[in-house]
Amino acid sequence: MTLPEKAVRLKIYTGEENRIKHRPLFEVIVEEARKQGLAGASVYRGVMGYGVNSQVRTTSILRLSEDLPLIIEIVDTSDKIETFVNFLNEHMTEGLVTTDEVNIILHKHREGKKK
Repeated sequence: MTLPEKAVRLKIYTGEENRIKHRPLFEVIVEEARKQGLAGASVYRGVMGYGVNSQVRTTSILRLSEDLPLIIEIVDTSDKIETFVNFLNEHMTEGLVTTDEVNIILHKHREGKKK
C-alpha cells in the first residue's frame, strides 16, 4: 500500500476499561481498521491522564488505576478515515476523536510479509 504525500491522522483518546459489547474498545477499533483496509493502527498506553470527569488515572503505586488512558492512532487517506469515523460514531459511547493533516515523509514495508 502506498500512501499519498498528504494524509490524515486519526487520534482516538479513550481508556482501558471502555468496551464495545464486552470487548475492549481498542481491540475492536484496531480489528475494524484492519478489516476496512486502513494502512495501520497503533495503540499507546498512557502513564497518567484525565478526561472530562477530571478523575486522574495513573500508574503510580499509591493510586494504581486499571483504567489507564489510551491513544489509538491511524494514518490513511481522508476518504478512508472519514468512513472509519462513521464506524466510531456508531459504536463509541465515550472518548475523544480528532483528526489532523499530516505529511508522509517516509512509508516503507517489506514485500511478502502479509499474513
